[in-house]
Amino acid sequence: MQLKLIIFLLGLSSAACSKKSNPGGGAPDTRQNVFYVSASGNDAAAGTKDAPLGGINTALGKAAPGDTVIVRGGRYHEKVAFPRSGRLDKYITLKAYPGEQPFIDGTGLPITGKEALVTIRNASYIIFEGFDVCHYTSSTPWVNINGIVADEGSSHLIIRRNKIYNIEHNVAATDGRSGHAIEIIGNTATVMTDILVEDNEIHDCNTGYSENLTINGYVDGFIIRRNKIYNAENIGIDAAGGYAANPNPDFNYARNGLITENELFDIDMTTGPVGPNHGHGAIAIYVDGARNIIVERNMVRDCDRGIGIVSETDAYPTSNCIVRNNIVTGCYRTGIYLGGYLGYTGGGTRNSYVVNNTLYQNNRENGAFGEIEGELRLTEHCVDNVISNNLVYARPVDLLVHKYTNTGSGNVINNNLYFTTGTPGWIWDSTNGAPYTDFSAWQAATGMDAQSVYGADPLLAADFSLQAGSPAKDAGVVISADVQGTMDFKGQPRIVGNKISIGACQ
Repeated sequence: MQLKLIIFLLGLSSAACSKKSNPGGGAPDTRQNVFYVSASGNDAAAGTKDAPLGGINTALGKAAPGDTVIVRGGRYHEKVAFPRSGRLDKYITLKAYPGEQPFIDGTGLPITGKEALVTIRNASYIIFEGFDVCHYTSSTPWVNINGIVADEGSSHLIIRRNKIYNIEHNVAATDGRSGHAIEIIGNTATVMTDILVEDNEIHDCNTGYSENLTINGYVDGFIIRRNKIYNAENIGIDAAGGYAANPNPDFNYARNGLITENELFDIDMTTGPVGPNHGHGAIAIYVDGARNIIVERNMVRDCDRGIGIVSETDAYPTSNCIVRNNIVTGCYRTGIYLGGYLGYTGGGTRNSYVVNNTLYQNNRENGAFGEIEGELRLTEHCVDNVISNNLVYARPVDLLVHKYTNTGSGNVINNNLYFTTGTPGWIWDSTNGAPYTDFSAWQAATGMDAQSVYGADPLLAADFSLQAGSPAKDAGVVISADVQGTMDFKGQPRIVGNKISIGACQ
């Protein structure tokens, strides 16, 4: 991305020199490259800074590849759509005027079927930056209401530094309550790639059975980073596969993505009408039927569940994923979750790593079966996964690892550090059976955690770093930088002198 920006800036510099020198001797290029929009502007105006246009869509209709539309502060009651693509190193940019805040405000705008306040459809090389996208609500059953949607093969997109809030489908749970703050959906045979969603703030959206930030279908190559998502009634970030996003099964899952440095809190399903049927069932960061996804260096706190690499569909196991260097704390149920839904699907989780995470005092409430879900939770069809170097600091009455069923094989759980001030429980091969409460019995019965540390206070600081003398310091096993990453949660080197600490912080 930095290289692309350098090339882009060099291109602009060269263009500026050409205009000044006009070496060919022909007429200079006088085409307008920047269009201004103001809430008090006029669509018949020239679109200059002193004579701005009145509508965002009007300006986008004039913008060619390489052009920029700059929007002054104020409220714009229109559904914005990009009518054309930019091209390589000539992005079409729609952004806020520096120091001012424009609102794309859906107050009073109608919705029929599925709509969004901002749509990027079959349009590539687009930058959308610096807007409030807000107040788009409906009480009509079965519509799908969205803040920003990108689909139909749109690629090379940057969605940056926006605030998306009060996107609300306010109907009963039985009336198809659904919507998204941001949805990236690969719903055609044209792949969506080079997608960057960064530094956005999403809050107070009523998405029902859907999610706040979704990547679904034929999306190959994306980065979701440094976003803040909170006060949500369902899943925060979802990389998905196996649903009806794309009619071609080979295209119907997201792949090759990075979810990093995001902050998620107060993701709580019980705040909406879906909650009574599911309790605290929402997952803050959810990889569901997707492949080759890295989830790293995120902070998840006070959500229903923390991070899930889970599958809800039979033909789409979540596979080849890495969950590393994250902090998960204070969740109502489990901290990190692998596997398929109990008795529901055969997809499960395969060939994935859960390494060097810190889980701190989750499991504030019991699960759907009245059980404690466990700081680490494994359900159906977990195959060939590695759970290692995780620091688990449990509540006084908690389960450190909860393995529910006999399905799955080839999993490795080892080199973790477990600590609680109370008496832990361990469950294997049963939803509500008698737990192993003795660490040695757990090791003997399962063959797991042979090199793990149990009962030693990890000496966590308030920011979850390791204090001097921590038994977690340099006590982990080095797998590889490809698996464990090059930076810990705080951005410090992850492996130092071929040693690695247990937990998210080196």
